[in-house]
Amino acid sequence: MSKGPLDGILVVSLEQAVAAPFCASRLADAGARVIKVERDGGDFARGYDSAIKGESVYFVWLNRGKESLVLDIKNSHDAALLERILAKADVFIQNLAPGAAERAGFGSTALRRRHPRLITCDISGYGEEGDYADMKAYDMLVQAESGLCSITGSPEQDGRIGVSACDIGTGLYAHASILEALYARERSGEGSAIKISMFGAMADWMAVPLMRYDYGGAKLPRTGLSHPLIQPYGAYATRNGPPILIAIQNQREYLRFCREVLEMPELIEDQRFHDNPARCDNANALKAIIDGGFQRMDRDALITRLRESKIAFGQVNDVEKLSEHPALIRVEADTPGGRVSMVAPPARVDERHFAPGPVPALGEHSEAIRAEFS
Repeated sequence: MSKGPLDGILVVSLEQAVAAPFCASRLADAGARVIKVERDGGDFARGYDSAIKGESVYFVWLNRGKESLVLDIKNSHDAALLERILAKADVFIQNLAPGAAERAGFGSTALRRRHPRLITCDISGYGEEGDYADMKAYDMLVQAESGLCSITGSPEQDGRIGVSACDIGTGLYAHASILEALYARERSGEGSAIKISMFGAMADWMAVPLMRYDYGGAKLPRTGLSHPLIQPYGAYATRNGPPILIAIQNQREYLRFCREVLEMPELIEDQRFHDNPARCDNANALKAIIDGGFQRMDRDALITRLRESKIAFGQVNDVEKLSEHPALIRVEADTPGGRVSMVAPPARVDERHFAPGPVPALGEHSEAIRAEFS
């Protein structure tokens, strides 16, 4: 099997939970050697559950392809070992509690002074300055603080996005920033100091509702399975099955939808629905018409008609349906409990077969790494 594009890159990640492990695991997927530094009890995500052959779902998902090294960075001998590893490393990632890495002597400013080619990536909750700098941050808290919960859920109640959106988004930004820094180092020979916060990541995701409020004075409402700015765009009832989602993005699609799917060309001339802003103003009336039209048709016939008319649509699946979805691609990885199936990376490059590295047991590589860097 061919080596990945990051073969030869050494990443040291002093990490826990989700954001930093997500970033580091994707670097490992690309061929980097990733040494995961864990405390004596291990990354606390190891203990979230034991659903995958005795292992935590989160941990298996986020730690494939890594080596596990148990260190106490407050211990002088272990700190010296970490320093020796970092002297040969290309990337250092950490998402410890605010100030913890710096207090232990591994702050990014000091590390970059000692190792100019090193790329450091500090992941925090709210950044390193201001009133929130010392606040602990977990995914749901940042979803709430960033306003994300205020636009998620039903009209009656705020909602949390059901996956770790803040952690995943932050990990993706960190991953991209590290790749940019590696590319820049190829030109300059110098590393970089990257600082990224979960709040900053979600604030970027919230750019549209924020700018709409800043410049238009309007807050986007919570609309459940609907869209606050585009109509028709949401879930509509069917006669003999669960709802169908449709997504109309432009006027051409709307005209085709009226003529070919609903077979109601009179809607085209109805002034309540003549363009997207009008349809948003009259969304409830339009939904009632579409619900009625859909319920007059057999669900399978409706799906056929949507496909033939090239109208974007989807079905409201649960996790059971996802597990058997025809578009889902899986790969297998070894874990301390045995071989497991997991979701394949979404990007396929040159049709190469992706084989994830094994998920490490706690301290599995400690002895070998200590000997290597003695």
